[in-house]
Amino acid sequence: MIPPEITTPEVLIDVDILDRNIARMAAATQARGLRLRPHAKTHKVLEIAERQLAAGAVGLTVATIGEAEVFAKAGVRDIFIAYPLWVTAPQAARLRALAEANSITVGVDSAESASFMGRNLGAGAGRIAALVELDSGHHRSGVRPEDAAAVARAAADAGLDVAGVFTFPGHSYAPGMPLAAARQEDEALRRGADELAAAGFTVRTISGGSTPTASLDPADSFDPADSRDRATAATELRPGVYVFGDAQQFELGRCEPADIALTVASTVVSHHRTAAGEPGRFIIDAGSKVLGSDRPAWASGYGRLLDHPDARITALSEHHATVEWPQGLALPDRGELLRVVPNHVCLTMNLVDEVSLLREGALAGRWAVAARGKNS
Repeated sequence: MIPPEITTPEVLIDVDILDRNIARMAAATQARGLRLRPHAKTHKVLEIAERQLAAGAVGLTVATIGEAEVFAKAGVRDIFIAYPLWVTAPQAARLRALAEANSITVGVDSAESASFMGRNLGAGAGRIAALVELDSGHHRSGVRPEDAAAVARAAADAGLDVAGVFTFPGHSYAPGMPLAAARQEDEALRRGADELAAAGFTVRTISGGSTPTASLDPADSFDPADSRDRATAATELRPGVYVFGDAQQFELGRCEPADIALTVASTVVSHHRTAAGEPGRFIIDAGSKVLGSDRPAWASGYGRLLDHPDARITALSEHHATVEWPQGLALPDRGELLRVVPNHVCLTMNLVDEVSLLREGALAGRWAVAARGKNS
């Protein structure tokens, strides 16, 4: 599955699996009557965005103005910067330029940031839509749903076009949490949208979604005794990792090995002697500079070997990964090629300039990671 002409470490994308993942999420979202606005910070690749839009996505989500600029230059016309921006005068000039030919939406989660943004945007504020960010349980950015109207009023007073609310249920990234997080997400979106409507705002967009929760049927996450209409409050979803899958999604049970489109080809470069009765250990050449170093407390390691599910990556250095091998099995030979699944694929894509494409195990071209490093 790793072409011999590959020089490791190298990011590989199986295009057939990628296309299947894109089609599956698009169909599932459409079946629920929801809009799909994928988060492009995961892949940062123009060709993947094109595939998502062709499959029915209404636009893209990004994390930064720089990412928005890259995708807008490539022709993406509807972009949501899902971040509580603090917009300085130089950033305001960039937003005004983007809004000249594109539909641009930004996140706000305080009256102060909304007012500051409006002052710097000046007469251009009315061309920028704003969604109020809600905290649905992740406890990162975002306001309580009951405070959403106050932020919306400040945004409207600053000249922004208040379009609705959004949230990110990031606490779904933990064992046993996706269903609970889906319920909390839905409740927060419902309450926040109601607060805006009661304050006189027309709520056009109610935006949610993470890869662990995007494919869940909301009815599965609610108390059957609750007699209210339990159709999801959201009008659109913003999953990102679903295009590739990663070790976190696998360990959470949100994808199967056959769904993982991105791996890092690596070479066994060294064997580490262990005492009798201990698991074997060896070193591969994919370290933190390609895998990223993200490891949640619940994760079983710093990544997984796609073809060897019982192995664990127990330590990372910049260019080394230590693999613990099942006791009693012969270690892979030095020089053997292995496929590593990163814990958090978004980090990997921000660490490389290009990726190699596979079709049926053969090298099928390369894509540039066009929005790599656009962190502001």
